[in-house]
Amino acid sequence: MKFGLRLIGYLGNARELVRLAILAEQAGFDFVWFPHDTFMGNTWAITSAVATQTSRIHIGSVGTNPYTTNPAEIATYVATLDELSAGRAVLGLGLHTEKMVEWTGVDASDYVVRTREAVEIIRALLRGEVVAYKGEAFRWTEQCYLRFKPFRDEVPIYVCAFGSEYLALSGAIGDGSLPMITPPESAAYMVAAITAGARDAGRDPAEVDIAGCAWLSLASNRGEATNVLRQMVSYFGPYLETPALATIGLTGDDFRAINRLVKAGRYAEAESMVTDEMTDLAIRGTPEEVIRRIEIIADMGITQINLGGPLGPDPAEAIRLMGEKVIPYFKSATA
Repeated sequence: MKFGLRLIGYLGNARELVRLAILAEQAGFDFVWFPHDTFMGNTWAITSAVATQTSRIHIGSVGTNPYTTNPAEIATYVATLDELSAGRAVLGLGLHTEKMVEWTGVDASDYVVRTREAVEIIRALLRGEVVAYKGEAFRWTEQCYLRFKPFRDEVPIYVCAFGSEYLALSGAIGDGSLPMITPPESAAYMVAAITAGARDAGRDPAEVDIAGCAWLSLASNRGEATNVLRQMVSYFGPYLETPALATIGLTGDDFRAINRLVKAGRYAEAESMVTDEMTDLAIRGTPEEVIRRIEIIADMGITQINLGGPLGPDPAEAIRLMGEKVIPYFKSATA
């Protein structure tokens, strides 16, 4: 089992996110990911800063979409990050929902086709090819090629996806897949779609690093770990897939009233409506409880547990507890 940390902008400003990434490397995490969400802090700048302050951990921007960012810019970004980090860059390309792209007035309904073509283009650019591409979403001329030599001609591309067809694509073309496993019990559904896509493409599913992103809230006190989740659950719960919610007995209807309050800007009221059952969307509790939940996820076929969200009442303390108690448990089990 590999361990990734996903650091979102709600945890602090850019300098704080860089500090937490440094702590993650010290704690033994293998990857640190930064969601490239619309209208949030720019992760390309943050990952570049992390590259200069770390020496071992892999660094990636996740959810970089080929709508608000063009494959030309994505390729030059990841090639530059790879040079800054001496070969530690990874790219999380795709979407976890089309809705955030559509805020900008862009139709994102062709996300499966557009993601497939973007992956092909970026890989060709990194190989030093002239990409006179003629596809459904992109039509490029013979002037489309990198004017510099990348540090590596292959950078791992993880496909961010949702829904069975998109998840299957991630298994078919990705070096890795970045499904949201919220709740963690939905991992089996995600893994099945990803591995089916790999097999249909003639690939060995073991070639795909399935980096399931689970929300984490870790603390020595279970109650404190639970309470800190309510803000995230109230905001993101309404966007989760119906099959995923069903694995813990929830439906989209359970979040309808909460979503109306969030859209009205009544955030405190929305948070107050989040039940303890809804916080089961996350891995939460003490280190011992977190270990038990991760063991279940590993048995479902997740090969990289990608932990994000509030992390806990004190994110730095949660990272410390991961490095002191949780990660060593799994590393010793596979030694």
